[in-house]
Amino acid sequence: MRCPYCGSEDTQVKDSRPAEDNTSIRRRRICPDCGGRFTTFERVQLRELMVIKKTGRRVPFDRDKLVRSFDVALRKRPVDRDRIERAVSGIVRRLESSGETEISSEQIGLQVLEAMKSLDDVGFVRYASVYRDFSHAEDFEKLIAELNAKIAGDPLDV
Repeated sequence: MRCPYCGSEDTQVKDSRPAEDNTSIRRRRICPDCGGRFTTFERVQLRELMVIKKTGRRVPFDRDKLVRSFDVALRKRPVDRDRIERAVSGIVRRLESSGETEISSEQIGLQVLEAMKSLDDVGFVRYASVYRDFSHAEDFEKLIAELNAKIAGDPLDV
């Protein structure tokens, strides 16, 4: 692993342990050249996934991009970081175990919407506004009415 401080390729692992979510290994490393200390995370990757965008373009799946979408939707919301990490890990695990190597961005978006529902209503509305391409205030009103109906116990699916 290359040192992020001096670029040396001869770093040493000082400590390894499971990360909080038990889906990755946390490694503390030290660079013998500059003495810099840093942490890396190692995750299992079952298969290389490609995302098919709405335009038809294919791009490699990026877990960090998925995390960023949660972060944007949940910015300044009282949602525990571990819950977000578990939601992201669950989505990635479902995608990798689906047997498909190419997955549409719409499929990923639907899984994020489903996860957002259980994390935070405001984050759900924020994400839905981008995912469903809201252009008018009425779009928000309709989604909020659907959420309120669900909370009231109506069988209406959001």
